[in-house]
Amino acid sequence: MNHGSFRRSPRTLLIGLFATGLFVLAAQAAAPNIVLILADDLGWSDLGCYGADLHETPHIDQLAREGVRFTQAYAMSVCSPSRASLLTGKHAARVHITIWSEGSREGPTDRPLFQADSLHDLPHTETTLASRLHDAGYLTALVGKWHLGDADHFPETHGFDVNIGGTHWGAPQTYWWPYRGRGRFGNEFRYVPHLEFGHPGEYLTDRLTNEALRIIDQAGDQPFFLYLAHHAPHTPIEAKAADVDHFEAKLKPGLHHRNAVYAAMVRSLDESVGRVMERLDERGLSRNTIVIFASDNGGYIGTDRKSGQSVPVTDNAPLRSGKGSLYEGGIRVPLIVRWPDVTPREAVCREPVVLMDLFHTLGRLTQTSPSPTLPRDGLDLLSLLRKPSGTLDRDALFFHYPHYYPTTTPVGAVRARDWKLLEYFEDNRIELYNLATDPGEQTDLAGQEPDKVEELRQRLHDWRTSVQAAMPKPNPGFHKSPASP
Repeated sequence: MNHGSFRRSPRTLLIGLFATGLFVLAAQAAAPNIVLILADDLGWSDLGCYGADLHETPHIDQLAREGVRFTQAYAMSVCSPSRASLLTGKHAARVHITIWSEGSREGPTDRPLFQADSLHDLPHTETTLASRLHDAGYLTALVGKWHLGDADHFPETHGFDVNIGGTHWGAPQTYWWPYRGRGRFGNEFRYVPHLEFGHPGEYLTDRLTNEALRIIDQAGDQPFFLYLAHHAPHTPIEAKAADVDHFEAKLKPGLHHRNAVYAAMVRSLDESVGRVMERLDERGLSRNTIVIFASDNGGYIGTDRKSGQSVPVTDNAPLRSGKGSLYEGGIRVPLIVRWPDVTPREAVCREPVVLMDLFHTLGRLTQTSPSPTLPRDGLDLLSLLRKPSGTLDRDALFFHYPHYYPTTTPVGAVRARDWKLLEYFEDNRIELYNLATDPGEQTDLAGQEPDKVEELRQRLHDWRTSVQAAMPKPNPGFHKSPASP
């Protein structure tokens, strides 16, 4: 080797360093960090910037002021289907995960229908967003809830380098360290792994945030994808005493939100977002980090009696119903995106979007595209992020929940611009709403608009055929039961 060939003049070295600096800057610009914070069961109107009347969310509200707030963003109506579609860019019905993971094992046998089959595990044949980003050189980390299958299908098998807390369970036994025990879910012993060496009084939302900050600190110069999937504010409804006292003092007649413990959980969630944003600022990463905040389904409107409560967990007003339902309260969710040099400040986007669009939006950072022969259910939102007043080349969103929940019987739905049709599978009942004039879905127009009903029902049927959606089956023994009405 001719060592003389490595000698450089000062001018050449300066040019080389300048070029290297440009290369590093270009590489950073081409590979922004991604922080995706997903709340669990947070309702559309549970944040201050979405009209909450009891809850306080100053940090999330600030994030909204710094980016784009979507007012008509959608998820699936329960958790595992939303998480599967978010990570794969495919509709939950196409992936065949249409109910929460544990619920796929066995459905009710005393109802007119047997629930549709649903996979317990996210198949390894699916390519996740984490896999694509990992292959593109990202450090990929899940902190918090996974809920997409057993140990053979944990995050590590789907492209995540780091998994802190992710299991097949959908909710923790408790939000208090050591986050384990029996009783809430029968005799099953539940725990949140990799959160050892805590202390009495430590709160799960705070601890998960600590772990997320550690990921940011340890990523070094490597671009990172941090998927911070909080359990909050899913049941059990438990919060720090001082925060509960604060919100109990704020309660007064006429509020939609009346659960002070839930409000305190939302405050801890908001504080988590604030801490993440502060750490990005401290490390000089804010200008090169995409931050996304969303929820996996609508707010839970039942009570958490196992936590000693008689007050509903939340209220999704002005939207109808809640988690599980395909009314707006069950599927419309908050979504906020801050992408430096892309999203304008204090922007509001009213175009309907869905969580699986994030796969295609963030997937563009890998410089690869999914095979054109593979199904593609979501869209790239970059044009909307740049110009939130724009529209997408999509005029319909579809939803499929062929299962039972306290808020619904098995049902499908289609939203085509302002029109929304629901089809209930027990009796083929149809409901039709115009969301432009009736966002609360109070006036059923099915009897007045037969042509629109026929058009949308056919579109819904055609879509179910195209994705091979699993359907519930008649229960032949239902009417034979003497207890049946």
